[in-house]
Amino acid sequence: MAERGLEPAPAAVAALPPEVRAQLAELELELSEGDITQKGYEKKRSKLLSPYIPQTQEADPAVQKEHRNQTPAPSAAQTSAPSKYHRTRSGGARDERYRSDIHTEAVQAALAKHKEQKMALPMPTKRRSTFVQSPADACTPPDTSSASEDEGSLRRQAALSAALQQSLQNAESWINRSIQGSSTSSSASSTLSHGEVKGTSGSLADVFANTRIENFSAPPDVTTTTSSSSSSSSIRPANIDLPASGIVKGMHKGSNRSSLMDTADGVPVNSRVSTKIQQLLNTLKRPKRPPLKEFFVDDSEEIVEVPQPDPNQPKPEGRQMTPVKGEPLGVICNWPPALESALQRWGTTQAKCPCLTALDVTGKPVYTLTYGKLWSRSLKLAYTLLNKLGTKNEPVLKSGDRVALVYPNNDPVMFMVAFYGCLLAEVIPVPIEVPLTRKDAGGQQIGFLLGSCGVALALTSEVCLKGLPKTQNGEIVQFKGWPRLKWVVTDSKYLSKPPKDWQPHISPAGTEPAYIEYKTSKEGSVMGVTVSRLAMLSHCQALSQACNYSEGETVVNVLDFKKDAGLWHGMFANVMNKMHTISVPYSVMKTCPLSWVQRVHAHKAKVALVKCRDLHWAMMAHRDQRDVSLSSLRMLIVTDGANPWSVSSCDAFLSLFQSHGLKPEAICPCATSAEAMTVAIRRPGVPGAPLPGRAILSMNGLSYGVIRVNTEDKNSALTVQDVGHVMPGGMMCIVRPDGPPQLCKTDEIGEICVSSRTGGMMYFGLAGVTKSTFEVIPVNSTGSPVGDVPFIRSGLLGFVGPGSLVFVVGKMDGLLMVSGRRHNADDIVATGLAVESIKTVYRGRIAVFSVSVFYDERIVVVAEQRPDASEEDSFQWMSRVLQAIDSIHQVGVYCLALVPANTLPKTPLGGIHISQTKQLFLEGSLHPCNILMCPHTCVTNLPKPRQKQPGVGPASVMVGNLVAGKRIAQAAGRDLGQIEENDLVRKHQFLAEILQWRAQATPDHVLFMLLNAKGTAVCTASCLHLHKRAERIASVLGDKGHLNAGDNVVLLYPPGIELIAAFYGCLYAGCIPVTVRPPHAQNLTATLPTVRMIVDVSKAVCILTTQTLMRLLRSREAAAAVDVKTWPTIIDTDDLPRKRLPQLYKPPTPEMLAYLDFSVSTTGMLTGVKMSHSAVNALCRAIKLQCELYSSRQIAICLDPYCGLGFALWCLCSVYSGHQSILIPPMELENNLFLWLSTVNQYKIRDTFCSYSVMELCTKGLGNQVEVLKTRGINLSCIRTCVVVAEERPRIALQLSFSKLFKDIGLSPRAVSTTFGSRVNVAICLQGTSGPDPTTVYVDLKSLRHDRVRLVERGAPQSLLLSESGKILPGVKVVIVNPETKGPVGDSHLGEIWVNSPHTASGYYTIYDSETLQADHFNTRLSFGDAAQTLWARTGYLGFVRRTELTAATGERHDALYVVGALDETLELRGLRYHPIDIETSVSRIHRSIAECAVFTWTNLLVVVVELCGSEQEALDLVPLVTNVVLEEHYLIVGVVVVVDPGVIPINSRGEKQRMHLRDSFLADQLDPIYVAYNM
Repeated sequence: MAERGLEPAPAAVAALPPEVRAQLAELELELSEGDITQKGYEKKRSKLLSPYIPQTQEADPAVQKEHRNQTPAPSAAQTSAPSKYHRTRSGGARDERYRSDIHTEAVQAALAKHKEQKMALPMPTKRRSTFVQSPADACTPPDTSSASEDEGSLRRQAALSAALQQSLQNAESWINRSIQGSSTSSSASSTLSHGEVKGTSGSLADVFANTRIENFSAPPDVTTTTSSSSSSSSIRPANIDLPASGIVKGMHKGSNRSSLMDTADGVPVNSRVSTKIQQLLNTLKRPKRPPLKEFFVDDSEEIVEVPQPDPNQPKPEGRQMTPVKGEPLGVICNWPPALESALQRWGTTQAKCPCLTALDVTGKPVYTLTYGKLWSRSLKLAYTLLNKLGTKNEPVLKSGDRVALVYPNNDPVMFMVAFYGCLLAEVIPVPIEVPLTRKDAGGQQIGFLLGSCGVALALTSEVCLKGLPKTQNGEIVQFKGWPRLKWVVTDSKYLSKPPKDWQPHISPAGTEPAYIEYKTSKEGSVMGVTVSRLAMLSHCQALSQACNYSEGETVVNVLDFKKDAGLWHGMFANVMNKMHTISVPYSVMKTCPLSWVQRVHAHKAKVALVKCRDLHWAMMAHRDQRDVSLSSLRMLIVTDGANPWSVSSCDAFLSLFQSHGLKPEAICPCATSAEAMTVAIRRPGVPGAPLPGRAILSMNGLSYGVIRVNTEDKNSALTVQDVGHVMPGGMMCIVRPDGPPQLCKTDEIGEICVSSRTGGMMYFGLAGVTKSTFEVIPVNSTGSPVGDVPFIRSGLLGFVGPGSLVFVVGKMDGLLMVSGRRHNADDIVATGLAVESIKTVYRGRIAVFSVSVFYDERIVVVAEQRPDASEEDSFQWMSRVLQAIDSIHQVGVYCLALVPANTLPKTPLGGIHISQTKQLFLEGSLHPCNILMCPHTCVTNLPKPRQKQPGVGPASVMVGNLVAGKRIAQAAGRDLGQIEENDLVRKHQFLAEILQWRAQATPDHVLFMLLNAKGTAVCTASCLHLHKRAERIASVLGDKGHLNAGDNVVLLYPPGIELIAAFYGCLYAGCIPVTVRPPHAQNLTATLPTVRMIVDVSKAVCILTTQTLMRLLRSREAAAAVDVKTWPTIIDTDDLPRKRLPQLYKPPTPEMLAYLDFSVSTTGMLTGVKMSHSAVNALCRAIKLQCELYSSRQIAICLDPYCGLGFALWCLCSVYSGHQSILIPPMELENNLFLWLSTVNQYKIRDTFCSYSVMELCTKGLGNQVEVLKTRGINLSCIRTCVVVAEERPRIALQLSFSKLFKDIGLSPRAVSTTFGSRVNVAICLQGTSGPDPTTVYVDLKSLRHDRVRLVERGAPQSLLLSESGKILPGVKVVIVNPETKGPVGDSHLGEIWVNSPHTASGYYTIYDSETLQADHFNTRLSFGDAAQTLWARTGYLGFVRRTELTAATGERHDALYVVGALDETLELRGLRYHPIDIETSVSRIHRSIAECAVFTWTNLLVVVVELCGSEQEALDLVPLVTNVVLEEHYLIVGVVVVVDPGVIPINSRGEKQRMHLRDSFLADQLDPIYVAYNM
């Protein structure tokens, strides 16, 4: 935007030197060709012009101000020095583990770079009431613990209570702040994240410069009656002026009805939604792709655009690595033959020596276990386990059985006794976490592990047992997914003393299992790594040698003592070497973060075992303790030193505590994994020796798995420290992480594998995975094995550097493979945290994982948002994180979600349970409070857009079809000429005459019966009664209305017999009736304008109606909606004088107009068509023949009688055929759902007609009442045909569920079928009584988008089930035509359905006759291949014809017509044709809370509107699910997701969605959405 300030005036351009002008012209050309992006163009252009622009303009303050406005960046001072406030915050306010200063700088630099070219991202809009957390949530400050397995947080009591106090006082105020203003109409939420973009309306004008704007006003739907739709039938100004062209059939593809200039819909130019979409379009400007030469191929392999590897990407160049050996394991003569022997030795000879000290909650030593006590108690437990649990003949435990150990983290003493007790009893301990609730995160998987290990016994302490959740009768609850367990308490008082002569069996260590350590995989499954007694012993020896342990040393252990390094050093190595461990539990660390440093000081400990988190916490709290000394430490073992971000924690800790006596060489990072145990550890250094160097690696190189020293750009560097050397007695190699275990080159990153006796032996019970992890034989580049020593995959990624130092750069579990490049979840977390996030998210609570969408992995970042973060802050933070990750890692983030504090699933020690979080995200139950999706930037593998082949004319298509032996797609009903009819009806040409004839011939024959909600007949009409009634109405028209023949009369009646009488009254008087749905009394503002509009458009000179409606039309409420003073004459027909016309009108020719049929199409166009007397006759005759109607038949009709086939069945057919029609007004069903079905049953009806809305009402409302129907004696076996009257693709799912539901009460599955009609011809297909059943086919959706029809088998991927729309009526011919070339197509193509029939309407009824459209839609010819020059009418629907194996009534094979959808509704995206219903079906399936869904496009963006029927907190869950499913199934990127309340999507009387109304309401900002997400 700012560059615009530097443009020379046009006159100045003319004055430029010619060569510069030429270069400018070339630039313009490049831009228009798409060879250069908009940004590149502007940059080059300003560079060209800069010498010629007067210098004064450079310093234009306005320009600079605009620069400033756009980037409200935090000032440098703010970012570099954290304020005091941050220092005193409780909890991990800054998680130093991730905060390398280098990195923060890099991120700030990257963001600054973005600042110059700031994108204006539209901020999502959110309704105010959404996501107000319940007060209880609001008052629990979340745990700020960090993301790695057991990183928790600390909180000082004071800070906690202060925070509580504050959040209690101002819960209300932060709710107000965080939700920013009121509903979507609040201007606050529309402000852009980076200052407003200036000149939006100008750029809008540019967008519309190329679109043809046709000012068609879109009338509101005539047909909505439900009161819920008051908000949805977009309320428009009443005085709609009709455009000059009349409101003819909908618009052409090119025109854009909702142009924002100033449409008749009253959308203001700067409508907010539209400016947002405009910004979104601006952010999506991409260079245009050169056109494709060949057609798109729709085979799955070729769907995806495979990203070509970057030719400049770094490739490994070193030689193949050789495995690296550790120093030999020293032979020490007095090393015990087994770990238990060491315990026996110290327990009997050094009984008084301390072994383990436990701390109380305040961090004071509370109990010390001596070696003697440990030995005697373990013996008692071993004896009890083996001898006291069962009977002598049936012991509960045998040697080798697995036993669960369930002890809390603050009770190391009980755990140690239990562990060694199990070893002495030769049973296998499986230590697990204490289950806190029935549904812990990951608890089910732990249960699976226990089940697969066959665990039936759990050891625990008395205190712990009391704390476990219980059922009402005091039993421990059955945890989800756990086997049944017997709980044994191991406190001393419950154990039996072994007799003097009893001794445990201690054999030398062998390969039999010693214990099982649990491990959670990336997918969340829990596996048990089995460790043999030999490995346990050898690992202790290797650790003792590497760490140089000696007897009597003191070790402070802050780690979890149940697994990993905490177990190996604190429980095994200390017993081996008679050391003294002081165990500092997590709970103490949370209250007193300095406790471990104080323990080191107090006990002069030589060794401390910590994680980076503990270093970080100690730094946070070190001011409280000035006089601690760490000079006694010879080793500070940092067990997550393998985390690339540990280096900064170690450095910061050293610089702070060096003054407290900490020696630099004491810091010893190590790398461990459950499978390989300790992989490498840095040995304690010699004082004064130089410290090991660091590796500064290029992030770009790492993403290709290559080691490159970073030179070019310090922003994207990763600094890693070594984790020392290979373990004594071990051997290490690096292999490719995927595929066969090929040895890496020396400059390549791979998975670290170790070979030694000191690793795990298998995953318990999983032979297959065990083989690929624990028995790996590396191979060389030719694939032949290197040596025969099996290696164990450690799950760590890294390389061996100079001097055989081991470097780790990430974990296999955190590996994200995106488009063939590797990224590390931890690195991305760190980048996210380096963006100043203090105000927005909790530092330790960020999860990064990848989900598979559309053939690639996509990165998802989820963070917990602070309750006091404002909407603006969060959005700002989110957009900056996206930019930082893009800049530093060169990878796009697919989805960034913020969830309310404390809602992410936790691991037992407070970290985030990643796999569970991913699970919640994918199933839509994460409940984010903010979300940003960026599919446009991430998804780069979409297929290329299809280019239409120019110049293939209709003739060549026809020839091609003939050559290929394909039929031209056409079909026809029976020929009317051949059908003999001996009925007297044939001699009458006019319906009015037939009624008069029936009134004389069969005066008392009842033609109509109207039912009310109770099912009683409120009104009947015999032939004579109807004739008399019609005569009176005709005379009133002449007397009161002074009407002449040919005048138009609007009939405004509720569904019933009065409507029919008025219709025939008009025919008798020679007037043209126009039936109109009456306005809804409770919803006048929405329904009355439509009535007014039809009255005006039809130029009606009179309105016939009832007294009630007449009062309503003139009421005060009506005056608010329309101008009531200008209604034409209104006549009520309630009390008619007994008077008859002297003579009835007879039209001079059958081509004269009989009635007008007005209806609103789904695209919101109001169209009236003219029906002549001959068309009426032909229509009735065709229906009579197809349904075999005659005077002794009864049919039941539950339809709206105002337009289309519904009107014909209600008003015309009975008079023509003489059968009896039982009329059921659909609105009566709302009061009595059983009405329709019970009527069918009562009168034993064989043929019934309904609409989709009626069918849906019965399916949803009676679905669970089938038993009630049975008890009422309702039986539907009498039904031969149940026909749904529709003008759309058959809704198979609804028809099937209806058939299945009512199968139990006798409904034949063959009975249900559908009709097809359109505006030009109201009845093209109707199933009827004879002829084959409707057929169904599965077609390939991908081909359908290319207008091709490919049949596939049921269950094929991307298949769509379509059903035939009934049989083609007699006298009707159908041909399938290419809508562009107007040439006929083969039956393997999708095209427009054209129809030729005697009952086609004779044209549109408009104020100014638009000849061209009339000719095009009603009297058009094929451009090629039709010698007969038939005149066809275009239905506006796409479909295809297929020849079936069935035999038609004529004896030939039957041609089935399949309707796919309306041409006006189709979406042209990426050169393909999409039908909204297909996308909507996909979206409706993804989440139980989606009630309804509608899609439309706006300026090439796909907008998806979903109705949410669940709680509002689920609104944002839908955004990623919608985006994923549309991408996966339709290869489209959703531009905007709008979540609205149920009932907002407008639906017309036929049950069709009014997508264009919805679009207009969305653009006019009238939807009051719950949430609008703009996908980047």
